Amino acid sequence: MSMQFYLDFEKPIFELERKIRELRDFSTDNVDFSSDIKKLEKKAAKLREDIFSNLDRWQRTQLARHMNRPYTLDYIEHMFTDWFEVHGDRNFRDDPALVCGFARFNAEPCAVIGHQKGRDTKEKVYRNFGMPNPEGYRKALRVMKMAEQFGLPIFCFVDTPGAFPGIGAEERGQAEAIARNLREMAALTVPTIITITGEGGSGGALAIAVGNRVLMMEYSVYAVISPEGCAAILWNDGTKGPIAAEALKLTAADIKELKVVIDEVVPEPLGGAHINPAEAAAKLKESLTKHLEQLKEMSGEELVEQRYQKFRAMSVVVE
Repeated sequence: MSMQFYLDFEKPIFELERKIRELRDFSTDNVDFSSDIKKLEKKAAKLREDIFSNLDRWQRTQLARHMNRPYTLDYIEHMFTDWFEVHGDRNFRDDPALVCGFARFNAEPCAVIGHQKGRDTKEKVYRNFGMPNPEGYRKALRVMKMAEQFGLPIFCFVDTPGAFPGIGAEERGQAEAIARNLREMAALTVPTIITITGEGGSGGALAIAVGNRVLMMEYSVYAVISPEGCAAILWNDGTKGPIAAEALKLTAADIKELKVVIDEVVPEPLGGAHINPAEAAAKLKESLTKHLEQLKEMSGEELVEQRYQKFRAMSVVVE
């Protein structure tokens, strides 16, 4: 997809794959390395399976942040047609950290909203590392209200470390923008399906994540704060992120087990969505189609009530 990049725990797999590529390059009509290549491919597949079936929570967090992981625009390319982006909140400016617009899903019109990170330095700065300002959330709400007016389902893709905490963002009402979105999304009379594709970070994620269905990609994470932020508060040491990640129980498997909002964990290709974005998108599209068909059977009032009950059922009281 993008430049070659691997995490520390992916390095042994990367080294084996590099050897396989070298053998392929050296293969000629006179020199046949096919049997060696097959052995190494088998070894690489086994190694990948061993590594990815035993990831700890910090490694899964790193995977959720992988720079080659598909972002919202990648999913739009693979799953939607006739994409038309809407810009600006009609108040201050456009926010490139949130992409919003309209498209067709299985030939039917819909609204699509999602965080967008960058891969190279220039794009990361342009997208503000996927951290929206209040105008981003107001743009998202503008598109949601338009979708509601025309009876269109809404798909939201969440992948942010959190809302941007800068002074300008606070001056322009960051907290108010997030709070308003929570309130307005709770009352939408159209089907709303949320997918946590990478990082679901705090209110910055939740501001576009109040839905009738909430899905998580297998290697995504969802938490009230980043592991580094949690460690900085608890131990005054951001480097203790791996310890905080274990305490936060932020992986898709954890959240499904805790019965916190999540309806389904969408499987990814072995090694993560970045290994095969098209396959990851195909699996997600299958899930989105299934959930949308279920929600289309419900009236506007039923959708609002179902969403209300879903979020009311989050907490458990232990006496």
